[in-house]
Amino acid sequence: MVTRSSSIIPDQSLACFRCTKCNHEAITRNDRGNIDEPSKCPNGACQAKFSMQLVYNCSAFVDKQMVKVQEAPNDIPEGETPHTVTMFTRQDLVDAVKPGDRVKVVGIYRAQPVRVNPRGREVKSIYKTFIDVMHVEKDGSHDDLFSMMMEEVSAADGAVPNTSNMTAEEVQAKKQKFHEIASAPDVYERLASSLAPSIWQLEDVKKGLLCQLFGGVSKALPSGKTRGEINVLLVGDPGVSKSQILSYVHKLAPRGIYTSGRGSSAVGLTAYVTRDPETRDMVLESGALVLSDRGICCIDEFDKMSDAARSVLHEVMEQQTISVAKAGIIATLNARTSVLACANPVGSRYNPSMSVVENIQLPPSLMSRFDLIYLMLDKADEPTDRRLARHLISLYGDPNAIGSSTSAPVPIELLREYIAFARATCNPKLTPEAAQKLANAYADMRALGMSRKTVSATPRQLESLIRLSEGSARIRLSEWVEERDVLEAVRLMQVSMQQASIDPKTGQIDMDVIQTGVSAADRTARVHLAAMIRDILEAKNAGNQGVRIADLVDTLASAGSRVSDRDVENALSLELQGEVRVREGKAILLR
Repeated sequence: MVTRSSSIIPDQSLACFRCTKCNHEAITRNDRGNIDEPSKCPNGACQAKFSMQLVYNCSAFVDKQMVKVQEAPNDIPEGETPHTVTMFTRQDLVDAVKPGDRVKVVGIYRAQPVRVNPRGREVKSIYKTFIDVMHVEKDGSHDDLFSMMMEEVSAADGAVPNTSNMTAEEVQAKKQKFHEIASAPDVYERLASSLAPSIWQLEDVKKGLLCQLFGGVSKALPSGKTRGEINVLLVGDPGVSKSQILSYVHKLAPRGIYTSGRGSSAVGLTAYVTRDPETRDMVLESGALVLSDRGICCIDEFDKMSDAARSVLHEVMEQQTISVAKAGIIATLNARTSVLACANPVGSRYNPSMSVVENIQLPPSLMSRFDLIYLMLDKADEPTDRRLARHLISLYGDPNAIGSSTSAPVPIELLREYIAFARATCNPKLTPEAAQKLANAYADMRALGMSRKTVSATPRQLESLIRLSEGSARIRLSEWVEERDVLEAVRLMQVSMQQASIDPKTGQIDMDVIQTGVSAADRTARVHLAAMIRDILEAKNAGNQGVRIADLVDTLASAGSRVSDRDVENALSLELQGEVRVREGKAILLR
C-alpha cells in the first residue's frame, strides 16, 4: 500500500558543463544518480583545471517522484512488522499512484552506498536501497475500473488520470454485467444478503452499511460544500460480530483503512511531520484518515480512543478536512471519508436503564455526527439461540446437511467492482415527488416530539435522510432518487432512532439524548429539583452558614423526592449557578 508520494522533483538526466576560459562545452550523463564533473577542460588546446561550470539552461531534466510503499497486512510473515520500501518513479509514471492505493510494482532493486561525510569519499558498510520503477499496476480490477470511470473527471480537474490495465471491451462487459445486476427487482435485498453472509440476520444493519458503502453525493453550495459520506456507529455487547462486520466492510470498500481506537493516536489519524530524505525539507506524512480519502475508515474499539485522537474526528466527520499547523507547515488536507466505528459499553455489557451516551461515554458533539447508530444487543431467546447455533455449526460442517448455504448471492470481488462503478458514475438527483416526501417525513418526525415537548429530529437528520436516499438510488444505478428510496431511508432512520435515541426513563424518542447527552425529561426534572432546593435554602436562611448537601438530600427525601447526591450537585452547578455557591460540602445561598 502506498503511504506517501512526494512532490515532483526535477531529475537531471544530461548535464552540460562549459569552460570559463575557452567556452568549450562537455555533456555528461546521469549514471545511477551520479554526475561526474570534469576536473579539467576536455579541449586539448585549453586543458584548464577546475574551470568547468554547470549550465542549467543547456541541461536536460525529467520528472521524478519518491513513493513510499508499505507491505500489505495479508503479506506480512508471522511475527514480523510491515516493511517499507522507497521507490522512484520517472516521466510518465509520475503521479500514477497516490497514498492509499494498493499496487504491484516491477522495477530494478538498487543499492546506494552511504557516505560517512557528504564531502568525503569514504562510505559506510551500510547501503541505502530503493527501487527504480519500470511498471506500476494497481492491485485489483476494481481499482482499474474505478480509474477508468474517473478518467474524465480527473482530466476536467486538471489532474493526470490513472492508467488502467483493462481494455475497452473488458470495461464494456463489466458495465453490461453491472446493469444486469441493477435491473433485478430484488437487487437491494440481494446485495444486502451478500454483505457479510456468514453473519446471521442483522438485516437492517447490513442495509444501513450497504447505503454507507455506496454513499451519497457531495454538493458544492454557495455557502460551502456538503458531505455525501455516511457515518455509522455500531454499539453493543461483546460477541455480536461488530468487529467481523468492520473487517468485511473494509474488504469491500474500494479504498479503506482498518485501525483500532486503542492503538491510534491523533498524529496517526491525521498527519505527522518528517524530513524528506531527498530534498531535506519538512514534509507531511499522511495518517489513516487522509489515506482513506474517498473511502471508508473503519475504527474498532472506538470508545477506547484518547481524547486528543477523538477530537480530530469532529472536523473530519462534518467538514471532510483536516487542518494541520506543525513545524511551520500550515495546510488543510482532504479527508473525504466515511467513518464506520464500533464501541463497547462501559463494563462490557449494555445497560438498558441508561442512554447510549451514558453507556459508551462519548461526547454528545461526536455522537450527533453519526448518521446511523445501531444497538447490537445479546438477548437470551431460546428459539433465536437455536437458529443461531445451527447457522454457526453450518459454517464449520456441511452446509447442505443443515439446510443453509454460506455462499453469497453476489461474490465479493464482483460486489466490490459494482460499488466502485456506482460511486464513480452514478450521481442521483431528487425528483420533485421525492423532495416532497422528504419534507413531509421530516415534518412528521418533528411533530412526533412537539406534543411531548421533546426534540425528535434535527436538520442533521434531514441531511442524513437525503444521503441515505441517494445511497439507495445508487444501489439501483438510478440517476433519480424516487419515493421508494425516501421510504427506505426513513425506515432505516426510524430503526436507528428507536434503538439509540430512546429515553430509558420515558421510553420515547428524544434526540436530546444524542445531541446534548441529557434528555428533555431529565432536564425538566433537574429544573424542578433546582426550584425545590432554592426554596429549602431560603427557608433555612442558608446565606450565612449554608446547608450541607447531605442534609438537602435528606430533606428532599422526606418530602417524597428520591434523589442522589450527584443529582443535587448537578442542579446546584448547572441550574443554580450564580445563585448558590458550593464550598466544603455546603450549599451557600448568595444574597
